[in-house]
Amino acid sequence: MAAVRCTGPDHLTMRILQIHARYRIRAGEDTVVDNEAAALRRAGHTVEQLTVDNPTEPVATVAALARSVHNRSAARLVRERIAAHRPDVVHVHNTWFALSSAAVAAAASSGVPVVMTLHNFRLGCLGTDLFRDGAICTACVGRAPLPGVLHGCYRGSRVLSALQATEVVVTRRRGVLNNAVTQFVAPSQFMADRLADIGVPVERTTVKAHFVDDPGTRTAAPSASDDILVIGRLAPGKGIDTLLEAWASTTNRVGGRLQIIGDGPLADELAQRLPEGATMLGWQDRHEITRRLLSARALVMPSELYETFGMTLVEAMSAGLPVIVTTAAGAATIVDPPPVLLVPPAQPTALAAALDALDDATVDRVGVANRRRFEQHYSEAEGVAVLERLYHETIEAAGRR
Repeated sequence: MAAVRCTGPDHLTMRILQIHARYRIRAGEDTVVDNEAAALRRAGHTVEQLTVDNPTEPVATVAALARSVHNRSAARLVRERIAAHRPDVVHVHNTWFALSSAAVAAAASSGVPVVMTLHNFRLGCLGTDLFRDGAICTACVGRAPLPGVLHGCYRGSRVLSALQATEVVVTRRRGVLNNAVTQFVAPSQFMADRLADIGVPVERTTVKAHFVDDPGTRTAAPSASDDILVIGRLAPGKGIDTLLEAWASTTNRVGGRLQIIGDGPLADELAQRLPEGATMLGWQDRHEITRRLLSARALVMPSELYETFGMTLVEAMSAGLPVIVTTAAGAATIVDPPPVLLVPPAQPTALAAALDALDDATVDRVGVANRRRFEQHYSEAEGVAVLERLYHETIEAAGRR
């Protein structure tokens, strides 16, 4: 293992190797990886990225899935990168499916301490989100994922689900949970608790929230806007259908425009039932999303499934926006909303009441509080400090082991 380099009496610089398989459609995990790499570099650390793209072409996808159980070329690539760059620590993010957990085992076998951020529940759920048929599902938690295969939880296919289930089982037998990873990372305590149920060792799990760039100061208070935003994938469990029903039934609505940013399998269905005042904008780039956050009245996150963190929440907080969230997951612990903006999932009447509660005084007061909370807990400076402590502690723990 390479020595941690010291450039001053109070500052240790490190060499970090990130390992990540990017999603076919850019996801929050991809943003987290890029944010962390850029921030660590700005802090003086050397970050090498080993990233691959999951294929989009059908034949290439099938071939990559067939190798997902044990990708020898990925393992060899990891060992080569470690030998060339001699990192102090390897930070693994997503390995499904273009890398496979063989990449994790290869990193560990090279004698470098391994940090692994778990961005979803894939180790215990083939659907990754513990959600099936419109409800929370824990059928595979704590056991072999046979129910997930029978229900075709991965892309609606039993064949593809069987491939993923095999990789999950092999990952466990390979010792990734028990031996290969020095320290796991969960982005919230809620997720850490669910991962413990799956079998991730509690004593080697650190809770580290994601962070986002500071978008700057608002030019106007939230009360100056009529735009209510919802941002995310238009898919089952995200609660967009419940939100549309709630929007149609609001009686004292202050914000006059519901703007839906995102795309997904339910896009066409939702477009057919838009109530008055609601608009679907499709997916927007990061610059446009930031612009809209800085000029909106509030954000709604009506999820009915277990959100592992919710980057959009922190982005809204950084823009000084109040956020309506559900009690379905740990979102309330991230935002800490007032009771009027915290609602049970899948209940349009309660959600409509929260929309009606977005009066001028409330949105401005909560917006200021959310911006302060972002600065204290989710800024880049705080995120880098937590990462540095995590890496130093992981290197020390690996030395003791």
